[in-house]
Amino acid sequence: MKIPKVIRRFCPYCKKYTDHKVKSARKATPGSAHPMSYGSKVRQKLRGVNRGFGNKGRYSRKPVGARKRTGRKTTKKTDLRFECVECKKEHTQSKGIRTKRLEIK
Repeated sequence: MKIPKVIRRFCPYCKKYTDHKVKSARKATPGSAHPMSYGSKVRQKLRGVNRGFGNKGRYSRKPVGARKRTGRKTTKKTDLRFECVECKKEHTQSKGIRTKRLEIK
C-alpha cells in the first residue's frame, strides 16, 4: 500500500484542514502495553507454594485460544501517525488498514 508523505487532513488541535506529515509507527504488543502485569503469575505461584498446593495446572497448559489457533495472520494493521505542519502536534489514525507492506513515498 502506497501513501504520500504529506496528506491534507483535519487537525483536531487547529480545528481546520492542514497539511500533515505521515509516519508509520510499530504496533504495540500486548506485553508492552502492560509491562508490570507479570506480577500476578508470580503471586499465584507463591500462593500455591505457601498453602501447600499448586495452581491446579493453570499455567501448565497454553490457553484454549492458543491451542485451537492454526496459524498467524498474514497481514498487520497499519499504525500511522500524522504530524500537523502548523501546530507540530501529532495524532493517530482512528482505524488501521490491513496490509502486508506499507510504503510512504
